[in-house]
Amino acid sequence: MRTALEVLRERTLMSARQMDRIVARLAHQILEPEDAQGGVVLIGIRRGGEQLARRLASKIEEISGMHAGLGFLNINLYRDDDVARELPESEIHEDLTGKVVVIVDDVLFTGRTVRSALDAVTDLGRPSVIRLAVLIDRGLRELPVQADYVGRSIPTSRREHIDVRLSKRYSEADRVTIRSEADAGS
Repeated sequence: MRTALEVLRERTLMSARQMDRIVARLAHQILEPEDAQGGVVLIGIRRGGEQLARRLASKIEEISGMHAGLGFLNINLYRDDDVARELPESEIHEDLTGKVVVIVDDVLFTGRTVRSALDAVTDLGRPSVIRLAVLIDRGLRELPVQADYVGRSIPTSRREHIDVRLSKRYSEADRVTIRSEADAGS
Protein backbone atom coordinates (compact mmCIF):
# COMPACT_ATOMS: atom_id res chain seq x y z
CA MET A 1 0.00 0.00 0.00
CA ARG A 2 1.46 3.36 -1.01
CA THR A 3 1.31 6.36 1.26
CA ALA A 4 -0.14 9.72 0.23
CA LEU A 5 3.38 11.20 0.01
CA GLU A 6 4.49 8.47 -2.41
CA VAL A 7 1.45 9.06 -4.60
CA LEU A 8 2.26 12.77 -4.69
CA ARG A 9 5.83 12.01 -5.84
CA GLU A 10 4.58 9.92 -8.75
CA ARG A 11 4.00 12.00 -11.86
CA THR A 12 2.04 10.98 -14.91
CA LEU A 13 4.09 11.53 -18.05
CA MET A 14 1.62 10.19 -20.60
CA SER A 15 -2.11 9.60 -20.52
CA ALA A 16 -3.97 6.79 -22.27
CA ARG A 17 -4.90 9.10 -25.16
CA GLN A 18 -1.32 10.28 -25.60
CA MET A 19 -0.10 6.67 -25.60
CA ASP A 20 -2.72 5.70 -28.18
CA ARG A 21 -1.57 8.51 -30.50
CA ILE A 22 2.04 7.45 -30.05
CA VAL A 23 1.22 3.81 -30.86
CA ALA A 24 -0.51 4.98 -34.06
CA ARG A 25 2.52 7.10 -35.02
CA LEU A 26 4.92 4.21 -34.32
CA ALA A 27 2.79 1.88 -36.47
CA HIS A 28 2.92 4.35 -39.36
CA GLN A 29 6.70 4.69 -38.98
CA ILE A 30 7.19 0.91 -38.93
CA LEU A 31 5.23 0.63 -42.19
CA GLU A 32 7.11 3.46 -44.00
CA PRO A 33 10.36 1.76 -45.10
CA GLU A 34 10.17 0.10 -48.50
CA ASP A 35 11.33 -3.25 -47.13
CA ALA A 36 8.39 -3.29 -44.68
CA GLN A 37 5.86 -3.30 -47.52
CA GLY A 38 6.16 -7.08 -47.78
CA GLY A 39 5.33 -7.48 -44.09
CA VAL A 40 6.98 -7.27 -40.73
CA VAL A 41 7.36 -9.51 -37.70
CA LEU A 42 6.97 -7.77 -34.36
CA ILE A 43 8.84 -9.44 -31.49
CA GLY A 44 7.77 -8.14 -28.09
CA ILE A 45 10.29 -8.53 -25.30
CA ARG A 46 8.54 -10.18 -22.37
CA ARG A 47 7.15 -8.43 -20.09
CA GLY A 48 7.17 -4.78 -21.06
CA GLY A 49 7.21 -5.13 -24.82
CA GLU A 50 4.51 -7.77 -25.03
CA GLN A 51 1.44 -5.51 -24.82
CA LEU A 52 3.07 -2.81 -26.94
CA ALA A 53 3.79 -5.37 -29.69
CA ARG A 54 0.15 -6.51 -29.60
CA ARG A 55 -1.10 -2.93 -29.84
CA LEU A 56 1.29 -2.15 -32.70
CA ALA A 57 0.22 -5.29 -34.62
CA SER A 58 -3.43 -4.32 -34.22
CA LYS A 59 -2.76 -0.73 -35.32
CA ILE A 60 -0.68 -1.87 -38.33
CA GLU A 61 -3.57 -4.08 -39.45
CA GLU A 62 -6.06 -1.25 -38.90
CA ILE A 63 -3.93 1.22 -40.91
CA SER A 64 -2.75 -1.00 -43.76
CA GLY A 65 -4.87 -4.13 -43.77
CA MET A 66 -1.58 -6.05 -43.51
CA HIS A 67 -1.30 -8.74 -40.86
CA ALA A 68 1.98 -8.29 -38.97
CA GLY A 69 3.67 -11.40 -37.62
CA LEU A 70 3.70 -11.37 -33.84
CA GLY A 71 5.92 -13.15 -31.36
CA PHE A 72 7.22 -12.77 -27.83
CA LEU A 73 10.74 -13.24 -26.61
CA ASN A 74 12.06 -14.27 -23.21
CA ILE A 75 15.62 -12.93 -23.20
CA ASN A 76 16.60 -14.00 -19.68
CA LEU A 77 18.99 -16.73 -20.78
CA TYR A 78 20.89 -14.09 -22.77
CA ARG A 79 21.20 -11.54 -19.94
CA ASP A 80 24.62 -10.64 -18.57
CA ASP A 81 23.31 -9.02 -15.41
CA ASP A 82 21.49 -10.46 -12.40
CA VAL A 83 17.80 -10.91 -13.24
CA ALA A 84 14.99 -13.21 -12.22
CA ARG A 85 14.83 -16.35 -14.36
CA GLU A 86 11.15 -17.23 -14.05
CA LEU A 87 9.56 -15.40 -16.99
CA PRO A 88 7.37 -17.34 -19.43
CA GLU A 89 9.01 -18.94 -22.44
CA SER A 90 9.38 -17.34 -25.85
CA GLU A 91 6.59 -17.71 -28.42
CA ILE A 92 7.91 -17.23 -31.93
CA HIS A 93 6.06 -19.38 -34.42
CA GLU A 94 7.53 -18.28 -37.72
CA ASP A 95 10.91 -18.48 -39.37
CA LEU A 96 12.65 -15.11 -39.06
CA THR A 97 15.15 -15.74 -41.86
CA GLY A 98 14.87 -13.06 -44.53
CA LYS A 99 12.13 -11.17 -42.64
CA VAL A 100 11.91 -7.57 -41.47
CA VAL A 101 11.93 -7.98 -37.67
CA VAL A 102 11.04 -5.20 -35.27
CA ILE A 103 12.01 -5.83 -31.65
CA VAL A 104 9.51 -4.06 -29.40
CA ASP A 105 9.99 -2.95 -25.79
CA ASP A 106 8.30 -0.45 -23.55
CA VAL A 107 11.39 1.33 -22.17
CA LEU A 108 14.93 1.67 -23.54
CA PHE A 109 17.39 2.38 -20.75
CA THR A 110 20.88 0.83 -20.53
CA GLY A 111 20.65 -1.17 -23.76
CA ARG A 112 21.34 -4.51 -22.07
CA THR A 113 17.85 -5.91 -22.68
CA VAL A 114 18.06 -5.00 -26.37
CA ARG A 115 21.51 -6.57 -26.71
CA SER A 116 20.11 -9.76 -25.21
CA ALA A 117 17.12 -9.65 -27.57
CA LEU A 118 19.43 -9.23 -30.58
CA ASP A 119 21.39 -12.32 -29.51
CA ALA A 120 18.17 -14.31 -29.09
CA VAL A 121 16.69 -13.21 -32.43
CA THR A 122 19.85 -14.04 -34.37
CA ASP A 123 19.88 -17.48 -32.76
CA LEU A 124 16.38 -18.02 -34.21
CA GLY A 125 17.29 -17.10 -37.78
CA ARG A 126 18.88 -14.48 -40.01
CA PRO A 127 16.40 -11.65 -40.59
CA SER A 128 17.03 -9.33 -43.53
CA VAL A 129 16.93 -6.44 -41.05
CA ILE A 130 16.30 -5.98 -37.33
CA ARG A 131 14.87 -2.72 -36.07
CA LEU A 132 13.94 -1.50 -32.59
CA ALA A 133 10.71 0.22 -31.50
CA VAL A 134 10.28 1.58 -27.97
CA LEU A 135 7.56 3.56 -26.29
CA ILE A 136 9.99 5.44 -24.01
CA ASP A 137 13.70 6.18 -24.48
CA ARG A 138 15.01 7.32 -21.12
CA GLY A 139 18.68 7.67 -22.12
CA LEU A 140 21.59 6.65 -19.86
CA ARG A 141 22.92 3.90 -22.14
CA GLU A 142 25.62 1.49 -21.05
CA LEU A 143 25.81 -0.05 -24.54
CA PRO A 144 25.75 1.60 -27.99
CA VAL A 145 22.08 0.91 -28.73
CA GLN A 146 19.69 3.29 -30.46
CA ALA A 147 16.02 2.77 -31.27
CA ASP A 148 14.76 3.17 -34.84
CA TYR A 149 11.28 4.14 -33.65
CA VAL A 150 10.79 6.09 -30.41
CA GLY A 151 7.44 7.07 -28.97
CA ARG A 152 8.90 9.67 -26.65
CA SER A 153 12.33 10.53 -25.26
CA ILE A 154 12.21 11.22 -21.53
CA PRO A 155 15.62 11.96 -20.00
CA THR A 156 15.82 10.54 -16.50
CA SER A 157 18.30 10.03 -13.69
CA ARG A 158 19.34 6.60 -12.48
CA ARG A 159 17.32 7.24 -9.31
CA GLU A 160 14.08 7.49 -11.24
CA HIS A 161 11.83 4.66 -12.40
CA ILE A 162 9.50 4.72 -15.42
CA ASP A 163 6.36 2.62 -15.04
CA VAL A 164 4.38 1.78 -18.20
CA ARG A 165 0.86 0.47 -17.78
CA LEU A 166 -0.43 -0.72 -21.12
CA SER A 167 -3.28 -3.15 -21.71
CA LYS A 168 -3.93 -5.30 -24.80
CA ARG A 169 -6.50 -2.80 -26.05
CA TYR A 170 -6.98 0.88 -25.35
CA SER A 171 -7.98 1.55 -21.74
CA GLU A 172 -8.28 4.78 -19.75
CA ALA A 173 -6.07 3.03 -17.15
CA ASP A 174 -3.11 3.04 -19.60
CA ARG A 175 -0.44 5.52 -18.59
CA VAL A 176 3.25 6.19 -18.10
CA THR A 177 4.44 7.46 -14.73
CA ILE A 178 7.77 8.35 -13.20
CA ARG A 179 8.84 7.87 -9.58
CA SER A 180 12.02 8.62 -7.69
CA GLU A 181 14.06 5.72 -6.23
CA ALA A 182 12.62 6.35 -2.77
CA ASP A 183 9.16 5.52 -4.20
CA ALA A 184 10.20 2.74 -6.60
CA GLY A 185 10.18 0.00 -3.96
CA SER A 186 6.54 0.43 -3.04
